[in-house]
Amino acid sequence: MHSLTTAADPLAGYAPGASVLFSSPGGTLLTRGVRTVVGGGLGSLPERVAAVLGADGAASGTANGTANTSANGSANGITAEVTDGAASGVAAGAIGFDGAAHLIVPDAATWSGPLAPVAAAPRGGWRVRPVPGPADYRKAVRRAVEIMESAADDPDGLRKVVLARTLELDGDGPLDLRDLLRPLAGRDLSFAAPLPGGRTLIGASPELLVSRRGRAVLSNPLAGSAARSADPAEDRRRAEALTASAKDLYEHRLVVEAVADALQPYCARLEVPQSPELTSTETMWHLSTRVTGVLRDPGTPVLALAAALHPTPAVCGTPRAEARRVIGELEPFDRGAYTGLVGWTDAAGDGEWAVTIRCAEVAERTLRLFAGAGIVPGSDPERELAETSAKFRTMLRALGVSTDALA
Repeated sequence: MHSLTTAADPLAGYAPGASVLFSSPGGTLLTRGVRTVVGGGLGSLPERVAAVLGADGAASGTANGTANTSANGSANGITAEVTDGAASGVAAGAIGFDGAAHLIVPDAATWSGPLAPVAAAPRGGWRVRPVPGPADYRKAVRRAVEIMESAADDPDGLRKVVLARTLELDGDGPLDLRDLLRPLAGRDLSFAAPLPGGRTLIGASPELLVSRRGRAVLSNPLAGSAARSADPAEDRRRAEALTASAKDLYEHRLVVEAVADALQPYCARLEVPQSPELTSTETMWHLSTRVTGVLRDPGTPVLALAAALHPTPAVCGTPRAEARRVIGELEPFDRGAYTGLVGWTDAAGDGEWAVTIRCAEVAERTLRLFAGAGIVPGSDPERELAETSAKFRTMLRALGVSTDALA
């Protein structure tokens, strides 16, 4: 059942620990209340979500606009509210790098138009600890390059691995999640999702893992990056250098090939551009490819596509199993939700799922930020460290935290 009202503050109904927020150019989803939580692994998640939402939810949610309102009515400034739990036809939340899900089926779901970002108020008084420290991160990059070089003649050897690091920020008092979310909302694919243990995942990801609307499928992998410059001429030079970089083009090609291979069995038609485009955030240039397709079976849900894609070489590496092994060996922390996926699905199988990057885990007084870089043969440890620092700046600036924290 819907009620249509004038769009108001989209965060007014946000309840920390119970709400999921997901905003994209197509619209903004805000859930309220928790009817049930769907957990477990990603492999069997599509079936479990379908069982919870139910066939009645599919008919109600689709016919009443759970998916269509987000793409159409919400864009016109109308807020549509769907109530009655499974009849709202929505499950939303986060899925970790290891595939462990924490999806909420809400009591109510509200769709509104895309959000507009606001400037963050400056925040000081943080105690900052990098994990690993810069020297240890450079050492890990060198070790990853050594592993790849030693396996150069092995067709199953490691060709790429993504190595991440974290910044742990401790504040002087409890953090207000709404204050943290306002400057993030409206940037790229912005989100907030509760996690087990009383934590909340927040962020603004530039990368769409997969969306499905009817039979139309879209994946937008990013791989190959360069920090932006405040000087326009230098900024253009860096963008041009990125498009000509053999290392970055190789890294990007590995990701696009993996995405196409994962989607091909599900698609009657798949279009993969021959070369990437440039896309940018406030702090980064990225190589980007939009892979589009038409489903062979219209009953294939978006979560089945996500399960086939995750984790892509953009966040893990290739071959996948060997990259996971090296990540476990060289990263001194548990990624948790980082480099997983966050988003929503409805009972008809439509939905949007972003790759969980440019993100932070929030606890009572702490922020834990994440950033990674793709390591391939020939990677320079100092440049990879600089790339992770540039990616941290996206979140630090959005949250009003001085980038001196990276010093």
